[in-house]
Amino acid sequence: MADVNRGNRPLSPHLEIYRPQWTSISSILVRITGNAIILAALLIVWWFVAAATGPAAFAIANGFITSWFGDLIMFFSVLGLWYHMLGGLRHLVWDSGRMLDVDKSELAAQMMMVLTVLLTIFTVVVL
Repeated sequence: MADVNRGNRPLSPHLEIYRPQWTSISSILVRITGNAIILAALLIVWWFVAAATGPAAFAIANGFITSWFGDLIMFFSVLGLWYHMLGGLRHLVWDSGRMLDVDKSELAAQMMMVLTVLLTIFTVVVL
C-alpha cells in the first residue's frame, strides 16, 4: 500500500534532532584527513617532478610550497597524517575486541584529538 505522507516526514536521522557523537565525528574526520593526505602527496610529487625537470620548474614549485600558503598546507598535512594514523591505531585496537564500549570509544576519540594536536606541535616545532 502506498504511503501518502511520505513527502511530509523528515529524513532519519534528521539534522535538526541528531546530536553528533565523538565517534561519528572522529570517523568522518579520519575519512577527510585520508583524502587530504592524497592531495598533500600530490603536491609533494609535483615538487619532486619539478626538481627533476629543471631549475625553472623547481623555482615555481618550491616558491609555492615555501610560501605562507604552502606552509599552511604542509602544517595541516602533518596534522592530517597524525590524525589519520591515530585513527588507524584506534581501529586496530577495536579489531582486537578492546575499547568497544561507548564510554571507552568516546574517550579514544577525544584522546585522538588531543594527541593529534600535541604530536603536530612537536613535529613542527622540534623536528
